[in-house]
Amino acid sequence: MLPYLYLHEDFPPTEQALTAPDGLLCAGADLSPERLIQAYESGIFPWYNEDEPILWWSPSERMVLFTDEIHISKSFTKDIKKHKISYFLNRNFKAVIEHCAHIARKDKGTWIHPEMIDAYYELFARKRAFCLEVELNGEAAGGIYGVITDHVYCGESMYSLKTNGSKYALLGLCQHLQSIGIKLIDCQIHNPHLESMGAKLIPRKQFLNHLSGL
Repeated sequence: MLPYLYLHEDFPPTEQALTAPDGLLCAGADLSPERLIQAYESGIFPWYNEDEPILWWSPSERMVLFTDEIHISKSFTKDIKKHKISYFLNRNFKAVIEHCAHIARKDKGTWIHPEMIDAYYELFARKRAFCLEVELNGEAAGGIYGVITDHVYCGESMYSLKTNGSKYALLGLCQHLQSIGIKLIDCQIHNPHLESMGAKLIPRKQFLNHLSGL
């Protein structure tokens, strides 16, 4: 039976997460900054549709990207040489998350609904989340946002307005994170696009060790 959290209850241990669906840990609680910070620092993230209760996840395998292992293909390298690239940190967090919310999806839905947008904007206001945007030749091309912990950047979503826009955003993010000593991006679940750029699956325990700086 899936545990239901009330407001003042702590998360159950991540090893208690279900195997089917993989990683579903519990439901309930809220999206307060304190709850979200506790979640991300414990290797847990919220993921649910607007008409569902809040669902919390910690998959048995975690998709991660080490910031010094990003893969730049030959075709992307050629594309990089064609453009003047400009990066902007925290220029407009609300615009970035709303771009991500309106990405066209096969199921015509989104998990980035107004409740989530407000919650992550509050984390941004507390300097526990940040975004990065990229412009190519002076035109908006893509962006990414996520949550920052002591040792890991937890990427939430990214978008493209131009070809390779999200690739440029991820490249810029890796460069920025390396400059502040963050070596790992949490990509949460398997994604072929991120895998093509060097992301890989690691066991939950290994991810939690990285999260703790071990």
